[in-house]
Amino acid sequence: MSDNNQTKNLRSALPMAALDEIPEPRSDAKNIVGLVKQRGKITGYQLSDGQTVSKEEGVALAESGEIRGVGIAHRGDTRYLKSLPDSEEGNNLSSLPSVGVDRAR
Repeated sequence: MSDNNQTKNLRSALPMAALDEIPEPRSDAKNIVGLVKQRGKITGYQLSDGQTVSKEEGVALAESGEIRGVGIAHRGDTRYLKSLPDSEEGNNLSSLPSVGVDRAR
């Protein structure tokens, strides 16, 4: 394997290692298209069917295969969704628009 391929493999392996779980999406799974934020923190997700769910509901939906392209991670006792690493930047959760107006600025 070339050095370039090894570097690419390491770049994708490290983010994957930060995930606690990678659920298998169902064939009709939705995508996350927007982030709901309050005071700059993600509190929920907008799905491709227009539904808005809390962070906790999003984790539960992902666990049951209803959201594609995400894994589950945690910080302390809080579980949240992270994009599965791939070569596209535009589908990263951090690249998605905010759909909840952050009025606390």
